[in-house]
Amino acid sequence: MQYHTIAIEECLRPVIIFRYLCRELLFATLAVSAVLLLMVMSGRFVKYLAEAAAGDISADILFSLMGFRLPGFLELVLPLGLFVGILLAYGRLYIESEMTVLHACGFSEWRLLMYTLVPALMVALLVASMSLYFSPAGVAYSSGLLNAEKSRNEFDHLVPRKFVSTGDGRAVYYADFLSEDKSTMQGVFLAELGASGAGIEADHQVVIRAREGVQEIDPETGLRYLVLRDGYRYEGVPGQRDYRQMAFASYAVLLEAPQMRNRWRDQMESASTLQLLDSDDPKEKAFLYWRLSLPLLVLVVAVLAVPLSRTNPRQGRFAKMIPAVLLYITYLVTLQGVRGAIEDGEIATPGVIWLVHLPFLLLGLLLLAGREWRRRPGRLPEGAKEPADA
Repeated sequence: MQYHTIAIEECLRPVIIFRYLCRELLFATLAVSAVLLLMVMSGRFVKYLAEAAAGDISADILFSLMGFRLPGFLELVLPLGLFVGILLAYGRLYIESEMTVLHACGFSEWRLLMYTLVPALMVALLVASMSLYFSPAGVAYSSGLLNAEKSRNEFDHLVPRKFVSTGDGRAVYYADFLSEDKSTMQGVFLAELGASGAGIEADHQVVIRAREGVQEIDPETGLRYLVLRDGYRYEGVPGQRDYRQMAFASYAVLLEAPQMRNRWRDQMESASTLQLLDSDDPKEKAFLYWRLSLPLLVLVVAVLAVPLSRTNPRQGRFAKMIPAVLLYITYLVTLQGVRGAIEDGEIATPGVIWLVHLPFLLLGLLLLAGREWRRRPGRLPEGAKEPADA
């Protein structure tokens, strides 16, 4: 009976160690990723909030935009969260001598790597789902919302008692009162900066003050006009006295057609993975390989983080944090640089992006092999004994 009990304990020991390491690693990864995600989303939310305050986009779509952009944030945050999580979790185990006890019982760093790759594979699958499906879909939906906002002209973005400039910065609108459907406004002020055309010189500026303004659509051309009533129009060059003043009962101003978000990069980021798979364009292949590189990035940084997490208790758990993070930044920047070079046509072969992962993977394996080599019997300190295999 005692023999069977010892045998069961020997069988359960690796499972217990595995569960313990996974729990520590996943908790640290979740905490780091949550902090990083909060920082990234806060910056983007402030950007959208500033655009909403300026009247460029509606405040009603702010949270929808953030929700659609969330997968794109996660695909970049999770690899770094896992990398830092391994450094923090295993660094604590080294500082508290728990990892030393495991190594003394024959727990090698190669086995530690195998245990680490299991939760890393889970994170890699999550990142793959984000980069291959959810992130492109989110970009497509958010681009649709922004296009819907851009399809509204400057008159639609007006806010009562607030100056609103056009997208090109060549005109400024103001209204004392604006109806709920934004079809009519009272107390209108309009300044055209650097106006040109229709007999107006390029250095002239036009200022219009009107009692009322109404938006009308030409039924033949579909163009929209801002029809101003009962006002004055001033034209001249700032600093000179030859201003021209004109009173009018009705004055129509053409509202420029909005510029849609239809850039090539936006199209590629919102394109589905199946569309990129069917394409033979090297630039489009670069986007596909980038999406596939992110899950691979997770596994490679896990291999790097295991030997880098080894910490001397006298040094502290944060001793290697800065060099390790700099190594991660170098890895990511190199990967993005090769992707950008492929998109710009400087590199003709998209498959070159896979070569970026190889040096960092070899570096992690060499660091692991170096640790094991120093722990060989011939390399042990005098008087130390080689631990038995667990």
